[in-house]
Amino acid sequence: MDFKTGLAAAWARNDSLLCVGLDPDPAKFPAHLKGRGDAIFEFCKSIADATADLACAFKPQIAYFAANRAEDQLEALIRHIHEKHPGIPVILDAKRGDIGATAEQYAREAFERYGADALTVNPYMGFDSIEPYLAWKERGVVILCRTSNAGGSDLQFLETGGRKLYQHVAELVTKKWNASGQCALVVGATFPTELAEVRRIVGDMPLLVPGIGAQGGDIEATVSAGRTAGGTGLMINSSRAILYAATDKNAGENYAAAARKVALETRNAINCYR
Repeated sequence: MDFKTGLAAAWARNDSLLCVGLDPDPAKFPAHLKGRGDAIFEFCKSIADATADLACAFKPQIAYFAANRAEDQLEALIRHIHEKHPGIPVILDAKRGDIGATAEQYAREAFERYGADALTVNPYMGFDSIEPYLAWKERGVVILCRTSNAGGSDLQFLETGGRKLYQHVAELVTKKWNASGQCALVVGATFPTELAEVRRIVGDMPLLVPGIGAQGGDIEATVSAGRTAGGTGLMINSSRAILYAATDKNAGENYAAAARKVALETRNAINCYR
């Protein structure tokens, strides 16, 4: 099953537009996991198991694994999700952005080594930096467009041919790069006006939307601006608010249950505005 088909099935099956981000920070782990060699895998596995029926996708951020020399645990985590929760796409958040043979190796890393269903990429170097990923027809290519960080405006709001750069990226992906229908765009929840503009440009293309939860994006504004006519089209990501829902006092071995509670509340809050 290709990425877009799997995502659509997950939207329907779990009645969810929630993407659960997996950004494991060992300093925030409950005490019983600290010092374990497999702590990152165990923490993320427990979160995934607790929230799989509430999510349309999972999004592990590669930096949190690589910085802790835990790439093998990332491999094991994605394999676990595919085996135990088939049909929930895994988006590897790596924001790759190089050209030619180097991009081909990054594609192999994401899709062969890690087995990701989709990968985030940076379009700044143009089409030849995106093309190697598009060769993997069943995998998703999630392209940065209007990011949720404040500094994104430094470049993404530059005028180019009478349009903002982020608008040019959205149109370029829609009209030229998405020939196989495997592309999606990253558009931050912290900018609902721009999110609505991107939706206008791209039609029903899936949008990965970071920025709710700890980053402060408004759920109602996000859904209203970004949903398709059918009430889908979004992967609204929440990471820290779900992962670290348990407080120091009640964390212990209940962190997964606390994460599930927040994921359920977030999924239901999103659905209120679909």
